[in-house]
Amino acid sequence: MIIPSGLPVVFWQICLATTLLWLASWPAIASADCVKTLRWDDDPPFSMQAASGDIGGIYVELNRAVLEHMGCQVRMRKLPWARALRELEQGRLDVLPGTFPRPDREEYAYFSGPIVPPSRNILFLHRGELQTWPVSRLTELLDTPFRLGAQIGVYYGADFEQVMADAGFASRVIFQARRDNLWRMLKRGRVDGVIADEYTGAYETHLLGLDHLIQPTRVVVSDEASEVAFSKLTNDPAFVERYQAVLRQMVADGTYHLILQRYVPPAFEEDGQSRAFSQ
Repeated sequence: MIIPSGLPVVFWQICLATTLLWLASWPAIASADCVKTLRWDDDPPFSMQAASGDIGGIYVELNRAVLEHMGCQVRMRKLPWARALRELEQGRLDVLPGTFPRPDREEYAYFSGPIVPPSRNILFLHRGELQTWPVSRLTELLDTPFRLGAQIGVYYGADFEQVMADAGFASRVIFQARRDNLWRMLKRGRVDGVIADEYTGAYETHLLGLDHLIQPTRVVVSDEASEVAFSKLTNDPAFVERYQAVLRQMVADGTYHLILQRYVPPAFEEDGQSRAFSQ
């Protein structure tokens, strides 16, 4: 260490110690400024509001735990899916779990990569129509009068993209912002089937008292692992890398599985992965 003339050594020792202490406290200073908005909606069991008023769910608990571990304050924002994507693009939402990377979304969002084990989107039918549509893939419904219900702004995978490329089939697809509307339409026969996550579909149809009428099938529409999206306007790649590391650790150490068990009955779970139901 080179000490300028005219000042005692002890002075520079004190300065050095103070600088090192300041550097050591930098993460705490940075974390005090870290406030992130996390999306939730009435989307059980992934996000929901309990009777107590507390906001929870698989995605909410897991991603809130990651952010808090990183020293960030978490502010919840209740947003329907299509609006959540717009808010993420415009930088008014920071973190959006349960997202699939698409070219248009990658223009305004960073993605975590497929870290959390996947749950599958499957086809639900009215119990009385199971024998009418004995198919094993969504694409087998092309060139049929099948009427499909789907949620606005949700990516359902390659098979869905393929059937939507057919103008005739696409004209018979009814989109809704909320799945509860789709379940009621399926009950009334206004659509023949609805695509939903298998956990979500089982939970919601039971909650609506429709699980005796609406049956999950073996038709797996997609089984890609969803990811966490981060607005590029309010996050940087270094933050995303830290987030990835903490999320991987929470999956590896069993934290994710413990959260999953709080929301998914054992009958719907198999080795920590979601499974399809029999017809």
